[in-house]
Amino acid sequence: MALTKENIITYIYEQTQLPKTRARELTETILKIFKNTLSSGDDLLISGFGKFIVKSKHPRRGRNPQTREDLQLRARKVVVFKTSGVLRQKINGPD
Repeated sequence: MALTKENIITYIYEQTQLPKTRARELTETILKIFKNTLSSGDDLLISGFGKFIVKSKHPRRGRNPQTREDLQLRARKVVVFKTSGVLRQKINGPD
């Protein structure tokens, strides 16, 4: 099961005893900071968790799989996530 924004809000509410509306505002504010940072092209580093990196992709040739028609895919930016060593070790467990 995926962790949703609503799950995060509920967890903050239960752990901090803040009113649920305040927990929602806090979550929205943090996510807004993340969105603004990434949309401006800056990387987002969260120690002990990982790094979100904005990468540019060059235009490239592609093909429509249904019609087999060649087409040009435009340049775009994507967000890549790299886990920190701490998180990677926690996910994989002790060796």
